[in-house]
Amino acid sequence: MNVPAPSLANVGRSVPLIPQLRALAIRGLGRMYRADEGVFAFRVRRARDGILLEGSSARYTAIALIGLAGEDEAAQASVLAGSVVRDACARLVREGDGLDNLGDVALVLWAAGAAGYRARSSVVTRLVALEPEVAAHPTVEVAWALAALCADVDDPAPALRKGLARRLIASFEPRSGMFPHSLDGKAGGLRQHVCCFADLVYPIHALTRYAALCGDTEARDVALRCARALCSRQAPEGQWWWHYDRRTGDVVERYPVYAVHQDAMAPMALFAVQDATGIDMRVPISKGLSWLMHSPELGGGTLVDTRSGLIWRKVARRERAKFSRYAQAAASRVHPALRVPGLDLLFPAGIIDYEDRPYHLGWLLHAWPAARAAQWHEAAR
Repeated sequence: MNVPAPSLANVGRSVPLIPQLRALAIRGLGRMYRADEGVFAFRVRRARDGILLEGSSARYTAIALIGLAGEDEAAQASVLAGSVVRDACARLVREGDGLDNLGDVALVLWAAGAAGYRARSSVVTRLVALEPEVAAHPTVEVAWALAALCADVDDPAPALRKGLARRLIASFEPRSGMFPHSLDGKAGGLRQHVCCFADLVYPIHALTRYAALCGDTEARDVALRCARALCSRQAPEGQWWWHYDRRTGDVVERYPVYAVHQDAMAPMALFAVQDATGIDMRVPISKGLSWLMHSPELGGGTLVDTRSGLIWRKVARRERAKFSRYAQAAASRVHPALRVPGLDLLFPAGIIDYEDRPYHLGWLLHAWPAARAAQWHEAAR
């Protein structure tokens, strides 16, 4: 399960894509921002009448602000209708008193910390009240809470931060290198053994951030083991697959393949591993970017739509009601090696989901700040 040796030629091919993606992210976030409400939309979607802006989301607003916090004030103002991230966070904190979901609260705290908005004690209080170190919560949201506390320079809850790290470490399955989907202690259920890509990358990211901050070598090593398990299952064409069996680490169902996994979430986690361990993670990152540029499921096409100024959400199977993921979950529940055959023939991948969401573009900027993009360019020269 070793990460392959770096190929600078492979990295070099992805270099022109990075500034293009960053420019698309800034432009896309600008069109998704609802200036009259001070929040980002839930999504933009392609329709017969053009590109439609739909809904709003405090969660996606927080993630967008986390990404924008690393940009200069001119870029921030171009997205936020003349405002800056610190001001947008102030509004998010003020209007977020009613948030009772751990993920939403954690992301608001993370955004406020990243932006340097200091009046965030009420968010810390809400986070503590949700008992993320002991109560039933999704693994992703516990990882966000740990990352938020690691990003807060004021060190508001060091005991809670340690408790979250220990909880994630305790949930890790060393035989497979995987984390569970939920930290609730429940047994049974058709999909209890299934974890998804997000259940892996966010703990990897959070634990490496924690390890770097606190010098915790166990947290670092667990994150590295998970990263290696994930990289060993990346497709040769660069796809980051969707569902895994946490008992064995095997892929349960491959599709859909999400653009955000390829250009943002995987780089975000693997760069954190690289920073914490010194291990070069450029090969799997560049392979993921290569798929985004030339997807075999699309005949070599791409989800990056420069004409629309958006990155479309995913490539999925031609199926109804998410049949394949439920069928494969049921089969693998009976036996870890059992899979439903013939799904690639019955339900081939190649459908584009023509929508884009602000969380994708926020994580993209967070994974690829200007300094990181410059380093990537220099490394490939």
